[in-house]
Amino acid sequence: MAKESMKAREVKRAKTVAKYAEKRKALKEAGDYEALQKLPKNASPIRMHNRCKLTGRPKGYMRQFGVSRVTFRKLANEGLIPGVRKASW
Repeated sequence: MAKESMKAREVKRAKTVAKYAEKRKALKEAGDYEALQKLPKNASPIRMHNRCKLTGRPKGYMRQFGVSRVTFRKLANEGLIPGVRKASW
């Protein structure tokens, strides 16, 4: 389980990215890279990191489901993810 501060930091980054998205786009189109440098570092979408929605785990993230591989396996075995079942042949 990730620390609450790490989860909060990611949420804060997401808000900052959304806030400056239009401004970043306009500055990039204008080619004004000096003004782009003066924006906050966390305004860049590159600094965001995918985290599990339930546990906050940063590694083993599955984009299609929004959870980590560990959480995904647990939920799939419990039958809580529709259309997913354990393979057997």
